[in-house]
Amino acid sequence: MIDARPRLLLAEDDPQLGPLMVRVLDEVYDVTLLADGAAALDAALEAYFDVLIIDRRLPGIDGVSIVETLRRSGVTTPTLILTALGTVQDKVRGLDAGANDYLVKPFEFDELFARLRAIRRVSDGEGPFVRLGPWEFYPDSRTVYSPYDGRTILTERESDLLKLFVTHPQTTFARSEILRAVFEATDTPGTVDTYVHYLRRKTDPDIVTTVRGRGYRLGML
Repeated sequence: MIDARPRLLLAEDDPQLGPLMVRVLDEVYDVTLLADGAAALDAALEAYFDVLIIDRRLPGIDGVSIVETLRRSGVTTPTLILTALGTVQDKVRGLDAGANDYLVKPFEFDELFARLRAIRRVSDGEGPFVRLGPWEFYPDSRTVYSPYDGRTILTERESDLLKLFVTHPQTTFARSEILRAVFEATDTPGTVDTYVHYLRRKTDPDIVTTVRGRGYRLGML
């Protein structure tokens, strides 16, 4: 019988963490565990995987060098780097190498699964996303992903409204400003209230905050 689970390459040399991750990830993925950087690079170049998890520090070849080599070779498989190094500079180094995301140890497995889902959705054509608390917003496909119920499609106006708040997360917008940015000239301030209600109903009541006497702003960062 063919295994329908997505194939995941895990490059992790920790003798305790690696097997533990395999046991947990095995619920969703067909996992191949390799503890050596050179072996992981060869596997990622020669075989098909749906997603990669690469530890930052590996014997043989480090994780960042693996990602750089894969990208230069035209391998675009979505890749998450795992590391105990949490500095901004180290994260930038990994992302600049071509990784899609970066997770610092120790981590919760729920977060790991969520990040894997996110980078695979980007690879599958949803486009770049913005994380809003536990939610993910994909402006290009007008899609939000709930941590509870999965995928929801927004209307064009709902998406444009959320995009306005996401693009200016520290700004409180008056209804008149939202009307000019998102809606038609013939619409009324009540239209803004209606669409804020629609957006909250489709996502989370706290995703947009009402600032009394001033308007609305993004409620989740």
